Amino acid sequence: MFIVGSSGAGKSTFLKLIMCEEKPNEGEIIVNNLRLTELKRHDVPYFRRTMGIVFQDFRLIDNMTVFENVAFAMHVVGASTKDIRKRVPYILGLVNLQDKEKCRPNELSGGEQQRVGLARALVNNPKLIIADEPTGNVDPALSFEIVDLLSEINRRGTTILMVTHEHSLVQHFHRRVVEIHDGAIVADTASREAPHED
Repeated sequence: MFIVGSSGAGKSTFLKLIMCEEKPNEGEIIVNNLRLTELKRHDVPYFRRTMGIVFQDFRLIDNMTVFENVAFAMHVVGASTKDIRKRVPYILGLVNLQDKEKCRPNELSGGEQQRVGLARALVNNPKLIIADEPTGNVDPALSFEIVDLLSEINRRGTTILMVTHEHSLVQHFHRRVVEIHDGAIVADTASREAPHED
């Protein structure tokens, strides 16, 4: 699902509410059958582990390799070394970075860094991935590549919630689109299948 709207419309606040970075003044928020308004503060980190987050500015750890950056997300949830050694190469293969696992972030292009961020978000097999302007710092061709990857992940059963300003992506990928204006939903357009090419 794409979340669209002009700057200041409330898109970031919407994501912060879902990630429990902010609390709503009223109403309810339910994610993965959990009522977030009833979630205790000490349970928030455990709740966040059920989702993957992809940031516009990558947020990779500079002194770690690609492998270590992705493995870090597994260390946080207490995964075994054996599981990490098995899972990380598999996920790096999914995002076409299997040859870059020993590289550090400063040796990668912007598109490659974003794919590391995507791999890190994916590695713990979350039910939900939140992508906050994931194509904001890459060129248009790479934007399509990244959203293509997100679409493939979505086809495999993971919910993707993506904030974007890029209307060309929204039009190309034919997914559900929710438009926010002044903190309110002003449009909710259902997904439509892309026309088949013969």
